[in-house]
Amino acid sequence: MTTIHVKSEVQINFEQLLDGVAQLDTPTLEHLLYQVSLVLAQRKAPRLSKQESTLLQKINRSLPATVQRRYDELQAKLQAETISTDEHQELLKLIDEAELADATRLQALLELAQLRQVSLDEVMNQLGIHSPLPVYA
Repeated sequence: MTTIHVKSEVQINFEQLLDGVAQLDTPTLEHLLYQVSLVLAQRKAPRLSKQESTLLQKINRSLPATVQRRYDELQAKLQAETISTDEHQELLKLIDEAELADATRLQALLELAQLRQVSLDEVMNQLGIHSPLPVYA
């Protein structure tokens, strides 16, 4: 686990903070982003129940950047018709992974709608979601 040592009265500006964040490896950066999103959600809506918070975490979870990047690479090869058989099999597995993530997200959206006693469209509107699932090109 990455540790950060903070001394009292340390002052850094926003750019220094971003420089430090940019040095984190991708899994640590994704974990940081996840934790920051939780803090932001608590500030925006501190009255959320634990169940709502858990559902919102599921709804906001995306594919890891490395997986999304590989998916995009393989999809480009497929469209260019330069994809190998092994790469095509890998793409099919990534599609399954993305579809599972989408299904999990949609299930969480439905549960949140039921919890709030509103329609799926209404809960999506409340969250500013224009499509229940991301579009994978």
